[in-house]
Amino acid sequence: MNLNALDLNLVRVLDALLRERSVTRAGDRIGLSQPAVSAALNRLRHALNDQLFVRRGNEMVPTPRAESLAEPVRVALREIERVFHAAKRFEPAGLERTFTLMGADFFSMLLMPSLAARITHTAPAVSLRFLDSARGDVARLLQDDEVDAALERPLEVPDWVSSALLFHSPFAIIAAKDNIAIGRAGIGENGLLPIELFCELPHAIRSIDGSMSGFTDDALAKIGRARRVSLALPHFQAVALAVASGNYLAAVPRQFAVSAARSLPIAIYEPPLTIPVPEIRMYWHARHDDEPPHRWLRGQILGTVDTLGFPEAGIV
Repeated sequence: MNLNALDLNLVRVLDALLRERSVTRAGDRIGLSQPAVSAALNRLRHALNDQLFVRRGNEMVPTPRAESLAEPVRVALREIERVFHAAKRFEPAGLERTFTLMGADFFSMLLMPSLAARITHTAPAVSLRFLDSARGDVARLLQDDEVDAALERPLEVPDWVSSALLFHSPFAIIAAKDNIAIGRAGIGENGLLPIELFCELPHAIRSIDGSMSGFTDDALAKIGRARRVSLALPHFQAVALAVASGNYLAAVPRQFAVSAARSLPIAIYEPPLTIPVPEIRMYWHARHDDEPPHRWLRGQILGTVDTLGFPEAGIV
């Protein structure tokens, strides 16, 4: 027989007729009208090349072929129901899966330890893997399921990529605590750096593609200024280490600056100009929008961001 001639509704009609032995009662059982059940029965007869039921008074009597299908159909429908109910009854504690995230080392340092602890407590069989954002094109990696979620600044992505706002990431300026030029200028920690000094001192930037400019340079250009970028590194932590041991300034996300200042001899200052504040977003393939484990993962990420004090988390 041609399986393309069958659909799930026809199987449900067959099961209802086998149980009720009546077109009317079968329709009542599955919420279909009598004409709809009769039409479905005709399709079943054609697809299976068998009468399936013959009328005897007010009762529909199954043929031997129909009787042979009764238990297999019942089992098949129960299994389908079990599969879909299992999805609705998703329990993280029983999940065994490895999720792969991608982003800057900003996230591997600030987010991942807390996220891993949170997930281990709730779903001990779940593993996490974090890839550097230099790995490649986000859309392609999401399309190929090499990455479950990417944590990035705003990207131009296809319409099949979903996203949610994680937080806004304003910039702060970091410098070594013993930076001689800043000390001579008498500027204390958290103070405002003069624009002249800001442009005069060498800068280090985080750059995954080797470019020597970024948000700060665009902002400076708008006021007719420029800075001297002397060092480009692929990771924020490398930038912080270079700043701590040298004469560099660096414009970095404020959340990272606060974290780095706890372990490195660096001080935080206010920038002397308005630098656009980028959104940090979470991206994933839209095919996972309603997948319970993936929805749970996204909720865990947003919840962890919230506990870290990163405001304005989006809605999954």
